[in-house]
Amino acid sequence: MSAPARADNTSLNSEIPAFKPLLDTIDLTDTVITADALHTQHAHGAYLRERGAHYIAQVKANHPGLFDRVRHLPWREITLDHHEHTRAHHRTEIRRLKTTAFAHLDYPDARQALQVVRWRKDFTTGKLTIERVYLITSLPPGVATGAQLAAWIRGHWKIENLLHHVRDRTFREDDSKIHIGRLPRTMASLRNLAIGVHRQGDHTNIAAALRHTARDCRRPLTALGLTG
Repeated sequence: MSAPARADNTSLNSEIPAFKPLLDTIDLTDTVITADALHTQHAHGAYLRERGAHYIAQVKANHPGLFDRVRHLPWREITLDHHEHTRAHHRTEIRRLKTTAFAHLDYPDARQALQVVRWRKDFTTGKLTIERVYLITSLPPGVATGAQLAAWIRGHWKIENLLHHVRDRTFREDDSKIHIGRLPRTMASLRNLAIGVHRQGDHTNIAAALRHTARDCRRPLTALGLTG
């Protein structure tokens, strides 16, 4: 199970308060919840452990103390736990995962710190990007293999890409000039509605689906089930 999040003003106003009420409706016993840095909150970690769930939470610079402790671990000396090399969509990608037990993290029941390093090379442009991501988890060492941890983390990123990448690239949400009152939250909800409707209609390319719908004023109503 995954609880994706987005660190913008809309998320700060809605996603953090919605965390517990949403998960209160689900049996979390023996589940693993993945979360963005927005949800790497002490209260959220404690809540998940009280509910019998484990977490894998990303750590970024918005949690400076925790981020510095994890980032400055001797990662070069730590053994590689998992390695994966894929080629798709005109690019090659290498992902490397390292884990280490860490008993002194200031976070509820944190047992391990993780580092993921991703190399991406675009065959079209030749551009190479390297990204380092740090996470913490309540899973004790040995409970999950490196391959399992990597699969959970990659699954979370896949969910992120299905929603937030579309909002960023197709809807150009970051360029929006709407900043007053509740309007940003309303617009974000409308974008999510459009994405959800098209996904339910088995559209994998949201940009193409939007262009198709825009060509006929009756198509949005049909997609919403408002016409025959």
